[in-house]
Amino acid sequence: MSRNPFIKTPFPEFKDPEQLSEKQAGKEIGQLREAIEKHNQFYYVENDPQISDKQYDRLFERLLELEEAFPGHRSRVSPTKKIGAPPAGALKKKKHAAPMLSLDSSEKKEKAEHFLKQLRKKTGKDNPEFIMEPKFDGLSVEVVYEHGEFSHGVTRGDGETGEDISANVKTIGSLPLRLSNENGLPDFLPVRGEIFMGKDDFHDLNKKRIEKGEKPFANARNAAAGIVRQLDPAKVADKPLDIFFYEIIEPAEHVFESHWELLKRFKKWGLKTNPEVRKGNSFEQISDYHRSMEKKREELPYEIDGIVIKLNDRPLRKKLGVRQRSPRWAFAWKFSPRQEVSTLKEIVVQVGRSGILTPVALLEPVDVGGVTVSRATLHNEDEVNRKDVRPGDRVKIFRAGDVIPGISGRVEKTGKKREKTYKMPRKCPACHTEVVREGAYVVCPAGLSCPAQLKGSLKHFASRPAMNIEELGAKTIGQLVDREMVKRLPDLYTLKTEDLSQLPGFAEKSSKKLHDSIRNSRDTTLSSFIYALGIRHVGTRTARILAREYESLDRLMEASAEDLASISDIGKETAESIAHFFSNADNRKMIEKLKEAGLKIGLDMRGTSSRLEGKTFVITGELEDFRREEAKEKIEALGGRATSGISDNTDYLVVGENPGSKLDEAKKRNIPTLDEKEFKKMIET
Repeated sequence: MSRNPFIKTPFPEFKDPEQLSEKQAGKEIGQLREAIEKHNQFYYVENDPQISDKQYDRLFERLLELEEAFPGHRSRVSPTKKIGAPPAGALKKKKHAAPMLSLDSSEKKEKAEHFLKQLRKKTGKDNPEFIMEPKFDGLSVEVVYEHGEFSHGVTRGDGETGEDISANVKTIGSLPLRLSNENGLPDFLPVRGEIFMGKDDFHDLNKKRIEKGEKPFANARNAAAGIVRQLDPAKVADKPLDIFFYEIIEPAEHVFESHWELLKRFKKWGLKTNPEVRKGNSFEQISDYHRSMEKKREELPYEIDGIVIKLNDRPLRKKLGVRQRSPRWAFAWKFSPRQEVSTLKEIVVQVGRSGILTPVALLEPVDVGGVTVSRATLHNEDEVNRKDVRPGDRVKIFRAGDVIPGISGRVEKTGKKREKTYKMPRKCPACHTEVVREGAYVVCPAGLSCPAQLKGSLKHFASRPAMNIEELGAKTIGQLVDREMVKRLPDLYTLKTEDLSQLPGFAEKSSKKLHDSIRNSRDTTLSSFIYALGIRHVGTRTARILAREYESLDRLMEASAEDLASISDIGKETAESIAHFFSNADNRKMIEKLKEAGLKIGLDMRGTSSRLEGKTFVITGELEDFRREEAKEKIEALGGRATSGISDNTDYLVVGENPGSKLDEAKKRNIPTLDEKEFKKMIET
């Protein structure tokens, strides 16, 4: 390092490029690149800058000058290339060097304790050493270096394949394009990191967006994720993104005895690590660290939502292995949901597809974990009264799993007169029909004559598992109902292209596309149509069972609740709901109108076989030719049942690649197992 004059200060005078030979220029360019990467490390990784910004800019400008004068020495991993890529047409997919696993997680202390107990049991060590790290709330990425030079960066995606964001990742100041060749740098190095945006930078960015009339980002994580997926790297380069590195994804060429050693090596190579990482070997230390990081959470310049506990011994990690999608040697202990306080301005009622009225709290906008919350669900009248919240109250807001807003209770305030106890309306706010009480819920009995229920029913009717009307979205449904172009489900099939062209944003081409999509949906299967009707308690699986059992809509419509309840897997409540639906004159009339509009209901060919009747299957591991849901659908289409957990009622365990603990459980219970080849033979015979 001492031989490079540009790492030391003060800097020598630069010669005019014309006075340099090709060889001299090449040497100086190499020294400049090394010096700039080293100063990036001092600044971003070690938080100990050795030169001023002005001096750094002078080095950078000199490198640009020489690369321009001597184009034969240009390099894709030069620091000057951080913002030099052209816009991409689209982000391409790229496979990871090895699967990027997720972590088992929980907010509960007992779950973290259980993890440590299991770790002790499986390692045979009373006090295994572990590493405690902050759990970053950012965008997880794989960054690959080859021969010490940046090769590419990929988003986590589905864990196997992600989006190639190389051009954008290169613009992040703290990410080195060339690693420091110290301590045996491996030729192939895939590392895992978390791209994030600092809290202050996030708020400054949102302020600028609002001032420009642009929609602000919901939180720093969404901002980082959205920016890093931009197609134009120039639009990323001026954004304040940062990155922490914390893991080798596939240490094929380098073995580390401990994770602690790995993190120290990262720093020497120039990869930025988090300064809050600690070591420990007792649950008391884990609990203390969790408590201290939760307190420190608000002070940190970046977002975290928990801590990660990892076994320090890396060779022992390899022996423990992984479950289907998560390692056995790591666990994420999340923080409790954030709570903030706001004023409840009003309680309004939302009407769902099934007619259930749900009270919703309108709030004085409040920031909860980077998200502006202005409303929260109250579920039903009983919950409103149990929490005793009323308009005008100060209430505690939380985001369950840092996502869904809710109210945990009110803040006691003396000396202020409160509003009356909340009561649900006696009439539906959407259609003014008298409501009825059904257990804990208040329901509008108007059915599809209620515009709110009609919109919800149309959305359900058009969904993929139902009639699969791809071009019919929620916004268009709202326009059709509000303009009274659709008053009942059958009205969809009477719409003409010229009718649709009257809708805002619809030209001739888009109108024809939607019209064709609606007409093409008239050819459907019995199970899809049963599901499309939106009968309470009838999901896709129950619809398949009914289609297989009755094989015609007319036979199903005449079935009594007693007949339906006698079918395996159809409970009494579901049977009564189905019988009630088909006994309703308006519903029967609607079905007739749909038939008149050209609806053709074909038999579910896959549903005609019942050779797996009474057989219960569980799937573990990854199947090569099926997604998990596809395998379940095939089982259910043949009369079988697919469940998620092993029990004494399980008949077969289907075992794919990387099976989890279910395989051990099946062996204990002597449950037969099928590999994918045997499973395919069973369902295709």
